[in-house]
Amino acid sequence: MEVRELASMPSMGAQFAKAMVPSFHRGPARIPTHAVRVSRLTQDRTRLAGYDRVCGFTVRDQVAPTWLHVLTFPLHVALLSDPASSVRLAGVVHVSNRMRLHRPVTADEVLDVTVWVDNLRPHQRGALLDLVGEIRVGDELVWDGVSTYLAPGADVAGEPVAVPKPEFTVTEPIARWRLPADLGRQYRAVSGDPNPIHTHALAAKAFGFARPIIHGMWTHARLLAGFEARLPQTYGVEVSFTKPILLPGTIGAWWRPDGEGWAAAATTPDGAKPYLILRVAS
Repeated sequence: MEVRELASMPSMGAQFAKAMVPSFHRGPARIPTHAVRVSRLTQDRTRLAGYDRVCGFTVRDQVAPTWLHVLTFPLHVALLSDPASSVRLAGVVHVSNRMRLHRPVTADEVLDVTVWVDNLRPHQRGALLDLVGEIRVGDELVWDGVSTYLAPGADVAGEPVAVPKPEFTVTEPIARWRLPADLGRQYRAVSGDPNPIHTHALAAKAFGFARPIIHGMWTHARLLAGFEARLPQTYGVEVSFTKPILLPGTIGAWWRPDGEGWAAAATTPDGAKPYLILRVAS
């Protein structure tokens, strides 16, 4: 695969504006065949501390794996705004995410970040595709992740493969969190994600939401932060995003040991319906 080196992380403002413009391509869906990489990326400690506070993590030198996902996101935007892609961020839905922290990563480490698009496949509502990321320190792989997006209406040949629903058991929450109306703006300030459906009512309504919705990756991070002291030094985590969370609002959360890992969920306040289902494995 061709790897295109970028001198620095692209600015998400202009890239996101292009990525939000729907493609008028009417043929089969297509995705870029190249990867993009930024080498020697220095982490911003001030931004990291703000991220930890907004998401509920302890402010410390070791970084959360979801923070490393945040560092890959500008490259997601760059690839989905590339002329080689007929899939745009406008209207795509983040349906699941998995990542693995191969070893603890500290805030002073300099990172090489690479992302590519893979596994375009038919879905009953359009197509699924994966944004695959890797982060290395020198030659050492320290983190990798896959974000799966649904592109409604995209045309991909073949029979759709059934996507199993994650298992969920109604559970009484052990925590309830009130989410303020400006939480989307708070998370945007530390993540850089400029999608207006998280911060502006009119944009949210244009995409079918009564009010702005919180970023799924905030919910992912906040749930991990709830039991971060019990997590191992290295682990994999998988999440399914099942329902958007409107702002302001109140959500429930629970986590419990599950075999050699953990099961967790963010739910309605009564625990009856999930917004996000999470599993951690060593």
